[in-house]
Amino acid sequence: MSIAEVSRFELPGFSGSLIHPHHADYDEARRVYNGMIDRRPAVIARCSSADDVVLALGLARSKGLPVSVFGGGHAVTGSAVCDDGICIDLRGMKEIRIDPVARTCRAEAGLNWGEFDAATARHGLALTGGRNPTTGIAGLSLGSGSGWLERKFGYVCDNLISAEVVTADGRQVIASDTENPDLFWGLRGGGGNFGIVTAFHFRLHQLGPIVLAGALMYPAPMAGAVLRHMRDFIRTAPDEVGIGMAFTTAPDAPFVPEPARGKPIVVVQVIFAGDMEQGATVLAPLRAFGPPAADLVQPMPYTEFQKLGGNFPGSQNYWTADFLNELPEEAIDAYAALALTPLSPQSAIILVPGGGAPSRVDEEATAFGMRTAPWNVHYICGWMNPADNAANTARVKEIAAVLKPWSTGRVYLNYIGNEGQDRVDAAFGARKLARLRDLKAKWDPDNVFRHNHNIRPADSQG
Repeated sequence: MSIAEVSRFELPGFSGSLIHPHHADYDEARRVYNGMIDRRPAVIARCSSADDVVLALGLARSKGLPVSVFGGGHAVTGSAVCDDGICIDLRGMKEIRIDPVARTCRAEAGLNWGEFDAATARHGLALTGGRNPTTGIAGLSLGSGSGWLERKFGYVCDNLISAEVVTADGRQVIASDTENPDLFWGLRGGGGNFGIVTAFHFRLHQLGPIVLAGALMYPAPMAGAVLRHMRDFIRTAPDEVGIGMAFTTAPDAPFVPEPARGKPIVVVQVIFAGDMEQGATVLAPLRAFGPPAADLVQPMPYTEFQKLGGNFPGSQNYWTADFLNELPEEAIDAYAALALTPLSPQSAIILVPGGGAPSRVDEEATAFGMRTAPWNVHYICGWMNPADNAANTARVKEIAAVLKPWSTGRVYLNYIGNEGQDRVDAAFGARKLARLRDLKAKWDPDNVFRHNHNIRPADSQG
């Protein structure tokens, strides 16, 4: 059967929607966050159940077609969509069931973090989630799951109780500490390499729904001083403090002092995941420094804090990242200089400290590693004109090179684009990579799930 024939294919028993290239919703359905990506699947199978996922996967395998999995579509790689293959679209699967007494939930894989947070907040509960509400829960969770609450509650994967998985051969299995524990280990940081997770069972935590949180804004020339202060502050801060610094461009908005609007700016975003009175005391030294040009830290719903980051779906995007071993004075000086020249109003260089709960989980407990890295730096650039793609991509790489002397050589894979197989392999380290490749050979020997930051099966050359 040709690609053209598949694009008109009907799938008996499929209860979701098959969106073909001639369908009125096709272009919207294949659109991802990164406007650079323009891929055309033969069929977008919008599933409404795990049984639908099995059918769509079976169609792809029977016809020898590539497979992609669409959760939130937020990854800069655009891996949610593939050319001339079957896009297994989970966005029709958004059910969430919360047990407020047990503080657990079952969340289907088509949810994004905005939807998830809104549901849990109604019960005064939360889980570390993406720093952007449009991020899908599936990709973030499988990549380990960094977020503002990680120092208090751990990464998303640290709160995963079990997962419902469709395997490469079409079986529906459970992965947990007691069922298929090897698969459960690999899902927590190994990405979508071992199966399609259709539902996640999470442990939740009490939070808010009102928290002390917000942003402190400083003029760009203060970047070095502000970073030194943040570095020293976080060394003794309790786990309840979630914090990060971004070099970006101030929006033209009423909450920004008029002289700073549209200018380079340093933003310190902070949340206290605990009692607000205690938080006011803990954060007082941070807020007094400078003083800031704007102090927007105040009681607010956690769900509103989650919306404070930039969100520019459809813009051209290039991202890269690194873990840092340390942040000595010379690194701060090199980094601070970058605050003065943002690439575009949609660009940000984000530095987030490690420590807290994730660093106390054994390094071998999950596929994800680098739990003790002191800093995680994420270089994000977005722009509107495709004519600027080459220049802006090159500039991001140039900027990222500034801190390479202090990098661990490892990386949080959710933060990078397509940077080659060596970069993916290095993210895990040799020992974990060998274990992951053996796991891949067991659960997906044909590398069906390869439209991702790919882990190759053992004994495979590519």
